[in-house]
Amino acid sequence: MAAFVVFIAYAVAKRWDSVRDYAGRLSVAATALSMVAVLGAIWCSFLCWRAVLADFGSRVPVSGGMRIFFVGQLGKYLPGKLWPILTQTRLGARYGVPKRSSGAAAGVFMLLVLGTGLVVGVATLPFLGAQAFERYWWALAVLPAALVAMHPVVLNWGLGLALRAMRRDPMPKPLTLRGTARAAFWCLPMWALFGVHTWALALDLGGGGLPLLLRSTGVFAASWSIGFMLLVAPAGAGPREAAFIVLLGTTLPTAQATVIALVSRLLITVGDVAWGVLALLGARKRPAGAAEATAAAPRSEAVRD
Repeated sequence: MAAFVVFIAYAVAKRWDSVRDYAGRLSVAATALSMVAVLGAIWCSFLCWRAVLADFGSRVPVSGGMRIFFVGQLGKYLPGKLWPILTQTRLGARYGVPKRSSGAAAGVFMLLVLGTGLVVGVATLPFLGAQAFERYWWALAVLPAALVAMHPVVLNWGLGLALRAMRRDPMPKPLTLRGTARAAFWCLPMWALFGVHTWALALDLGGGGLPLLLRSTGVFAASWSIGFMLLVAPAGAGPREAAFIVLLGTTLPTAQATVIALVSRLLITVGDVAWGVLALLGARKRPAGAAEATAAAPRSEAVRD
C-alpha cells in the first residue's frame, strides 16, 4: 500500500502544474453527472446483492435491505475484506436473515462483481496499448477461474464444504442458475454507469466521444478488479488508482488520468457514505413485521445461527 501511495503522490507531484490545471477545468455539470452515475451504479450493486440473498431464500424489505447492505458496505474502507461480511451478518440478523445466509450472500456478491468486472476489463485490456497489457496480463489468467467460481454448482459446493468444516447447518436453500444469473445481470448496468461516471469527467477535460466511453468502462472495471484482488487495501485504495492511471494513461495524458482517478475516488466515497446515511435515516426504527424470514429460514433458525 505504501508503494502505491508513493506512486500516486509521485504522479501528482511530477505533473503538479498540469494536474492543477485539469482539476480547475472540471465543471459543476460534469461533476454532477458523474456523481449521479455513481449513485446509480451503487444502487445496481445493491440490487445484485439483494438478488443473491433472495436466491438463498431470505427476502427483506427494501428499507431493511438498504440498511444491511449500504451500512455494511462502509466496512470495506477498513483493511481486509471481512468487515462488510461481518457487518452485514450482524445487521441481517435483525431482519430474520440466518447469519450463514448473510455471510454467504456478501461473499457471493463480491465474487460476482469481481467476475463480471474481469470480463468487462479483460475485454478492453488488449485495446489499451502494449504498456497496459504488459503490466496486467495476469488478469487474463484470473479470468477463467473467476468465470468458473461464479457458477452456482461451484458456489454451492464451496459453501457446503466451508459450512461442514465450521460444523454449521447447510444453507437454507442452494443457489440456482436463474437466481445467480439475475444477480450477475445487475452488475452490467453497474459497470456501465461507472463507465459513464469516468467518461463524464474525461469528456469535460477534453477527452473523446463514444470510443472513450467504452475504454472508460473497461478501465474502471479492470482497475477496480485489480484493487479488489490486492486483499489488504481498504476499498482497493491505492492499487485501484495506480492501475487506473496506468490504464487510462494509454489513452489520455497522465496528468488528466491522475485527476480523474482522484476525483473518481472522492465521488465514490461520497456516494457510499450518502447511501449509508440515507439507509440509516430510512430505517431508524424497524417497522413491525419487517423481519420477513422465509419458511426455509424461520426466525428461530436465525437465532440459533
